[in-house]
Amino acid sequence: MRRPIVTVFYQFDPWSKSLGGIQTVIRSFFKYAPDTFELRLVGTQVEKRVEPGIWQEMNLAGRKIHFLPLFTQPKENGKSLIPDSVRYTAALFRRSLASDFMHFHRLEPTLATRHWSGDKTLFIHTDIQQQIQPSAQKGSILWQYFPSAYFAIERQVVPQFTEIFSCNTASAAFYKERYPMCADRVQYLRNTVDDDVFFALSATERVQAQRALARSLGLEEQTRFILFAGRLHAQKDPLLLIQAVAILADANAHLLIAGEGDLENPIRAEIARLNLSDRITMLGALPQSELAKLQRVASVFVLSSVYEGLPVVVLEALSSGTPIVTTHCGETPNLLTPQSGVVCKERTSEALAAAIEQVLACPQNFPVEACTDAAKPFHASAIVKDVCARMMQRWQARQVHERLSV
Repeated sequence: MRRPIVTVFYQFDPWSKSLGGIQTVIRSFFKYAPDTFELRLVGTQVEKRVEPGIWQEMNLAGRKIHFLPLFTQPKENGKSLIPDSVRYTAALFRRSLASDFMHFHRLEPTLATRHWSGDKTLFIHTDIQQQIQPSAQKGSILWQYFPSAYFAIERQVVPQFTEIFSCNTASAAFYKERYPMCADRVQYLRNTVDDDVFFALSATERVQAQRALARSLGLEEQTRFILFAGRLHAQKDPLLLIQAVAILADANAHLLIAGEGDLENPIRAEIARLNLSDRITMLGALPQSELAKLQRVASVFVLSSVYEGLPVVVLEALSSGTPIVTTHCGETPNLLTPQSGVVCKERTSEALAAAIEQVLACPQNFPVEACTDAAKPFHASAIVKDVCARMMQRWQARQVHERLSV
């Protein structure tokens, strides 16, 4: 019997250094999906390594997959006159890519797939209600300015999905209420962390690694690192974190910013304005292996976002034994315990600074074990296995039905 085909649709280059939760979730899926499936990815490429528009057999996360780049883009996580999501969706309209199973990680491309045959799953990675609020950070998402258009598209495409997964409980409840005819297809699904990559060091190893990193950056050995990792984008609001660092009392605290995006120049300008060049290091985009090293040595990971689903970087930090400071958004506050992080009551630089100082002043109140325990229910191997088992059950049921129909 042939293997069922799973095709994943998302506008990214899986071999680039781009940081992003969706990209990481997709890579984890390919790593842990059982061999009983043939895996395909319809994406893009940052540099022209293969011919756009032609299927290629390549290696990803230790697996052989079929890869179809729809176009070559100059840079991920940057703004352009025509958004990549629009270019990607337009390219799909010129194709018909039937597959046994299709996974979509953005809504827009599913406009092109309504009449394609196959079992379709939509993964929702943010809380759309927060995302389109007029009070949200301007420039965080284009749909913020056209919410009625977004929901009009959504109403058209939702009926095609066999399953709709959200990593945010509030978002899952919202979709169940908004689309009662599809309520039984909507479920909360935990985001995933690869604990093969993100794991904690022993106390001695952690101190040694922290000191080595400090020396490599020309800093004092007693430096304690605050980590931000993700897109430099209005949604993540790294500028708020920089303003918080400016009022930190701890002179030994140093902020590391990993990632790239359209806010890079405004961030550099804000660092200069606040005279923080000796307290902040911008690292640019990093491969997952390098980010994992930082997660293991950071004293605290900070999420300064305006809105979120459940950020994978939070799970990666916890799995590495690092406590979290977060704004009150998305699913993160629901999974943290008093021993694994602090949730700010207000989204202000003062509140963020106070929470960071709370962690830095009393690290013994945030033990490594409490952090890693909070991440255990999100291990990728178990969650991917469950998703694939559900797909295989549907596949086998269809095979039986087809045989009986002959």
